[in-house]
Amino acid sequence: MLRLRLLASFTLLLLVGGCAATPPSARRVPHQLVAHGHTRIDDYFWLRDREAPETLAYLAAENAYTAARLAPLRGFEDALFDEIVARIKPDDDTVPYRERDFFYYVRFAAGQEYPIFCRKRGSLDAAEEIMLDSNPLAAGHDFFSIRAARISSGQNILAFATDTVGRRFYDIRFKDLTTGALLAETIPQVTANVVWAEDGKTIFYAKQHPETLRWYQIYRHVLGTDPASDTLVYEEPDETFSVYVGKTTSRAYLVIAAEQTLSSEVRLVPADRPDAPPALFWPREREHEYAVDHLGDTFFVRSNWQAKNFRLLATTDPAAGKEGAREVAGHRDDVLLEGFDLFTGHLVLTERREGLVRLRIRALADGAEHELDFGEAAYVAWPTDNLEPATTTLRYWYSSLTTPDSIIDYDMVTREKTLRKRDVVVGDFDGARYQSERLFAPAADGRQVPISLVYRRDRGDGPRPLVLYGYGAYGASSDPQFDSALLSLLDRGVAFAIAHVRGGQELGRWWYEEGKLGQKMNTFTDFIACAEHLVARGVADPARLFAYGGSAGGLLIGAVINLRPTLFAGAVADVPFVDVVTTMLDETIPLTTSEYDEWGNPNDEADYWTMLAYSPYDNVFPRPYPHLLVTTSLHDSQVQYWEPAKWVAKLRATSTGDNLLLLQTDMAAGHGGKSGRLKQHRDTALRYAFLLHLAGLAR
Repeated sequence: MLRLRLLASFTLLLLVGGCAATPPSARRVPHQLVAHGHTRIDDYFWLRDREAPETLAYLAAENAYTAARLAPLRGFEDALFDEIVARIKPDDDTVPYRERDFFYYVRFAAGQEYPIFCRKRGSLDAAEEIMLDSNPLAAGHDFFSIRAARISSGQNILAFATDTVGRRFYDIRFKDLTTGALLAETIPQVTANVVWAEDGKTIFYAKQHPETLRWYQIYRHVLGTDPASDTLVYEEPDETFSVYVGKTTSRAYLVIAAEQTLSSEVRLVPADRPDAPPALFWPREREHEYAVDHLGDTFFVRSNWQAKNFRLLATTDPAAGKEGAREVAGHRDDVLLEGFDLFTGHLVLTERREGLVRLRIRALADGAEHELDFGEAAYVAWPTDNLEPATTTLRYWYSSLTTPDSIIDYDMVTREKTLRKRDVVVGDFDGARYQSERLFAPAADGRQVPISLVYRRDRGDGPRPLVLYGYGAYGASSDPQFDSALLSLLDRGVAFAIAHVRGGQELGRWWYEEGKLGQKMNTFTDFIACAEHLVARGVADPARLFAYGGSAGGLLIGAVINLRPTLFAGAVADVPFVDVVTTMLDETIPLTTSEYDEWGNPNDEADYWTMLAYSPYDNVFPRPYPHLLVTTSLHDSQVQYWEPAKWVAKLRATSTGDNLLLLQTDMAAGHGGKSGRLKQHRDTALRYAFLLHLAGLAR
């Protein structure tokens, strides 16, 4: 143990104090930002110019500095990458699902990064038809993303969307599956939200604003016509709303849904009459969120009208309004209704109770109900690929921190489960070696914050190095899902935990509401409480405690290290949203207007001061910050690259310590980092090498 600590100290000296690389120093150009009589000085505002040579030079200098500092770990990082991808089955495929006359699936070929879309007619014993191999389309591009892959109602035309930049502007293309020919027409620079009507020749798609990227228009395109003459079906005028298009389970209606944080509104178009004008379902109301599906002669509506945790309503006459609908599943204070699936003879309710997903199944003939038993303390499960309602089989996806992703068919009558596939972890993997636990940390106000914990059983019983992950925004729950890459930490004795902080929706709608707007500080103090609880229980070694989060979770990291700069030995912030006030004052950039009800509107003075109190960039002060790795992407469409770049520049000029401060910018990617099922783990290997080095385990 002494030798290990000496080795770790020597490596740390090499990386922190003994490297000749000079930290970049961004030029300071004071820029005044005035609101509500208050002036802020932003010395690095100039970094917003994406095309400026000076901006690109600064990002390149930071990349070079990161490379130089981590040079002693390069071999270890490469070994980690090899180790992570070696666990991934080289040639793999998804479980086929039925839609109309075909079984559809995706497979990957050994050594290739991108999916091959396939199908078989009528039976799994039929010959394979390769609809599209996306690997040739990706050739020559540093970044490639393919989405949609939607089949026409005639089952002979494939629509798919590709992005080669990472900014989430997609080109929609078409392939004739009868002849194998790619059609000449292309719909350029729109979203990947694509839905076919039931006439076999018409698609609907969403288009985003060129600057704010808000999805605000729905267009209709008819095959064989010029996309420049496509018909505008609906345009959303309210800048706080976004709009998308979908289709009901019955395939009878196209659903045009406009949504924002606290409200939604649905319009319907008969799928067999795509040129019909959209008909309003229920008019929007402040604080009423609803979603519509249809089967038989009934519309089913998930609604939070007089139901904070949502309930399920049904109606055959939308004109009767929500007051005229009957209740199918009532509201419960301790259960959040997250979704529902419709079958001819059954209704499946996806609910969340005590932080965990539950699937409740109701037989429509007699109303008898039962709930699936998953048998683990921490897990996640979701219905998936249930596209043909005339069946008694429910297909669901299941995963836990110790169980690889699984696809299971469940007979809702006999209650028999059939495992269709469990992801293969190549190598010597045994889930029994790992222990998963569910803990609760007391927050400052008495709330009990759930923690999902996993570690390897045979790597010691005392306090361990521990990575604590958090997100806590938008009502998105951070579920305990299996990740084979995580084994590279667990097998080296590092524990991993998820802090289910407020701002997520794990414990119900109220858990989300207590972590947003004026109560946002709860998200950060909950995370701190989880860290302290893990130390107090003897689970985490306080000298090797690390924090990790991305996007809104990067905001969490930034706020936490401002509040408690010495609590964590190190932290990783991926694409972090850290310049909260300045971003939310700028209506010209993505996500601002649509998120006023999430973060607040700083044009309102009370909201301004609330947000200013936690905004990471605005609360950087002289203090010894922990070791910090920050990542971003030049083409990020969600969090603009300049937020983490400015944050690092300010930290570099302000921090009183000499800990590592590294910024890595991917010059050819977007919000999700590198593309490709294998290549994406270059980012994972970098992150893990950094954390394992700090834990003294980079060997």
